[in-house]
Amino acid sequence: MTILQTVPVVRLTTPEFHASVLAPRPAVAVFDCDGTLWGGDAGYGFMVWSIESGLVSRNASDWLDSRYRLYRAGEVSEAAMCGEMVQVYAGLRETELRKATAEYFHKEIEPHIFPEMRQLVEQLRAGGTEIWAVSSTNNWLIEEGVRDFGIPAERVIAARVAVKSGVITSELLDVPTDEGKAFSLKRVGIESPDAVFGNSVHDAAMLAIAKSAYPVNATPALLQIAADKGWPVFYPESALRDFK
Repeated sequence: MTILQTVPVVRLTTPEFHASVLAPRPAVAVFDCDGTLWGGDAGYGFMVWSIESGLVSRNASDWLDSRYRLYRAGEVSEAAMCGEMVQVYAGLRETELRKATAEYFHKEIEPHIFPEMRQLVEQLRAGGTEIWAVSSTNNWLIEEGVRDFGIPAERVIAARVAVKSGVITSELLDVPTDEGKAFSLKRVGIESPDAVFGNSVHDAAMLAIAKSAYPVNATPALLQIAADKGWPVFYPESALRDFK
């Protein structure tokens, strides 16, 4: 497979990428997670794992599977699907779900963390940058995933429902995707972050409010936007191998 591209775009090597990000000494940096800090879609993967492991009921899994098929067919919106993928855990104890997400992440996703991105986050933290993670995947999984990056739970903006008396409810609190990612950042007082990193068209609105935008492992749709806006792009080595 090759990376689709219709107009020229600046492709950065790892040293160029790190230097470009670190040289301005950004005060605030924001990272998407799935496809940006690590390869693959942890949200979808955990949904499948939840069904196969029996974490959710058969009725709930059948409903979620049918909704996902409609989403793939374009009949359910990105925001609706992301919300439903966190609402499906209503009725479970939060401690149970945190244990499940930890098991899933460390077994299935951790091996696919991009070393170049881990190193970049470490260098940003060492320089005093305030780092945030923004994702449309459920907050339990993202909080677990970014802990090893040194990003605290209070700086995670993710798909989230209310938890009452330790039990997960279906009351949606946030579904940050598309324009919602930029809106959620503004809601916590981040109007124009110094650097933003994302991999898909669903990160475009968030990238657009950054002083410096960095598409990482960009999908074809985001690559086109990057070319139009003059954003430099970076592909981790393991992502490039997948394209060959």
